[in-house]
Amino acid sequence: MTEPPTDPSGSPSAPKGFDLAGLLAERGAERYELHARYLNHQLPRMLHTIGFDKVYERAEGAYFWDADGNDYLDMLAGFGVMGLGRHHPVVREALHDVLDASLADLTRFDCQPLPGLLAEKLLAHSPHLDRVFFGNSGTEAVETALKFARYATGRPRILYCDHAFHGLTTGSLSVNGETGFRDGFAPLLPDTAIALGDLAALERELKRGDVAALVVEPVQGKGVHESPPGFLPAAQQLLHRHKALLIADEVQTGLGRTGDFYAYQHEDGVEPDLVCVAKALSGGYVPVGATLGRDWIFKKVYSSMDRVLVHSASFGSNAQAMAAGLAVLSVIEDEQIVAGARRTGELLRDRLAALVDRYEFLSEVRGRGLMIGIEFGRPESLRLRSRWTMLQAARKGLFAQMVVVPLLEKHRILTQVSGDHLEVIKLIPPLTIGEREVDRFVTAFTAVMDDAHAGGGLMWDFGRTLVKQAVAHR
Repeated sequence: MTEPPTDPSGSPSAPKGFDLAGLLAERGAERYELHARYLNHQLPRMLHTIGFDKVYERAEGAYFWDADGNDYLDMLAGFGVMGLGRHHPVVREALHDVLDASLADLTRFDCQPLPGLLAEKLLAHSPHLDRVFFGNSGTEAVETALKFARYATGRPRILYCDHAFHGLTTGSLSVNGETGFRDGFAPLLPDTAIALGDLAALERELKRGDVAALVVEPVQGKGVHESPPGFLPAAQQLLHRHKALLIADEVQTGLGRTGDFYAYQHEDGVEPDLVCVAKALSGGYVPVGATLGRDWIFKKVYSSMDRVLVHSASFGSNAQAMAAGLAVLSVIEDEQIVAGARRTGELLRDRLAALVDRYEFLSEVRGRGLMIGIEFGRPESLRLRSRWTMLQAARKGLFAQMVVVPLLEKHRILTQVSGDHLEVIKLIPPLTIGEREVDRFVTAFTAVMDDAHAGGGLMWDFGRTLVKQAVAHR
């Protein structure tokens, strides 16, 4: 019989191993210091500056809790990843089950059942499409669509829309409509931007004969701008007439976010040739991306056994991601998540829109389902207009940041400014929120707007701090 190991004093010692709970207990308080030292050093700096350097201890559903037991309402959902909220019990159980099953995963030379089952489930929501490629993220789903469109059409150029966001890897960055993300990373792929909704510009570019596809977000994440009514079906018709493809980027808008399973389904007759999904499909646990497409496109890319691995992903179709995706789709169906998002989104949007006439700084409330943009604009009264002008002269977007900060600091609600140099707050909460969360947000937002229009207090003190920092960093 083997004797237990002993330490130098002769006493039995505990077996060594990885202790996650112990590691977090010992080193968790160093989180911001570790990030500053080893990761993106500007992130903790930014969080300290705007007062977002919180320490959240746990999370469930649409809420976080800090060490003192204070709850925080999440209206950001990890940029849309947490569509079902955090730690949904069905998804958790599925992941425990798949780990306990000890599957022979990622052998590379077999066909496991879970990818096929998830593909079947996804395609049931998009019956005009036939096949799925699984990767690991939204940008990878877009990269796949760009490659497939170019190969299937034999053409090099992709059209995209101003202010679009499709990811930050090189191909996706080439169709990113924000110059701030593109600066310094040239040369990129030879792609061309058009204005969202500009059919004349689309037709002009298509007549050049080298366009493979148009990639479009049915509702743009940056600023929450919907494609104009009629644009998608008309664009699809133009593209097909010129033998080009329509790519719908549903990475953020898909899986119920806008009150339909896909945002493109808001308009009749729209049937994209390729559809990209990710984010919420993960259940908030395992990175996953999927590119859905027509049979002829996949068969052209994978045209022979020699080309069987011409496009692949090392971790694509892994069992944990597939199990998470299957569980997410099961919850979406069983809990009627899509209808709930439509109903709760309409309630939240209507209650916020009712405040537009009440507050001078509030310009517009727009969006679909639980993807809502709150835009601020120049007030009419001279007293408030002078403050607005001061902020705009320093840096556009500061007023929206002034709203986001007290929502967190005073009301414990996490939100985000919708993009750089935008006076828009985007709300993309978990799709599981209800009337209680709507009440909490609208009450808090009303209080912040009251403070802003009163013209004094901590909110404007913070505004002056932001102005000084913006001027100093020019």
